[in-house]
Amino acid sequence: MKFEFQAIGFIQSCYKEKFGIPRQPGLAPAAKGQLKLVAPFNHPDAVRGLEKSTHIWLQFVFHQCQRDHWKPTVRPPRLGGNERIGVFATRATFRPNPIGLSVVKLEKIEIDGQDVTLHLSGLDLVEGTPILDIKPYIPYVDQVSEAENTLASESPEILPVIWSETAQQQLINYEGQFGSFKTLVDQVLQQDPRPAYRKNQSEEKVYGIQLNEANVRFSVSDQVVTVQAIEF
Repeated sequence: MKFEFQAIGFIQSCYKEKFGIPRQPGLAPAAKGQLKLVAPFNHPDAVRGLEKSTHIWLQFVFHQCQRDHWKPTVRPPRLGGNERIGVFATRATFRPNPIGLSVVKLEKIEIDGQDVTLHLSGLDLVEGTPILDIKPYIPYVDQVSEAENTLASESPEILPVIWSETAQQQLINYEGQFGSFKTLVDQVLQQDPRPAYRKNQSEEKVYGIQLNEANVRFSVSDQVVTVQAIEF
């Protein structure tokens, strides 16, 4: 059976590209964005009562990860990118149907005529992500205290993040124009967003991540992340 779904809205995100996005929602609480509902789903009545929820579920499309074929196994970064396990045992982006599920914090709902915008934080979605559905997070059923997953039993390792003198000065200039930024950068980079096979390796290579209006340049050596520059 085949089904067709219509996007109810699209994400405006601090993440402008896939590289650097934390692999789970909530790992970077400072990551903010908006969900703009589109017609005919942008009716104010459609979100009536949603303001009672502090968190919501978003069902979305991995629109930048679609393929013509699928594979029954994947190499999750959590396992170093070398071990293959079943796609349904992971949250990998490459799936038979490219859909995902994230729980995010609902900061506020903004309604201006027929424009309905949900302001979000703890986001793990790239700019332009199509949203298929919204559901309220209900703690007494969604939070399972005895749940276990032995493949991901512990939170990911957090690396210290330091800033070069150049980056510190550029940060002052950036925040003078665009507002708070350092917390977001720290929370994203402490996850070590490099490819899985680079984990636990020191290298001279300088990487770049597009966050908000900036290209953040960083390197990793001796399990310490150094912000080298902020280009904007």
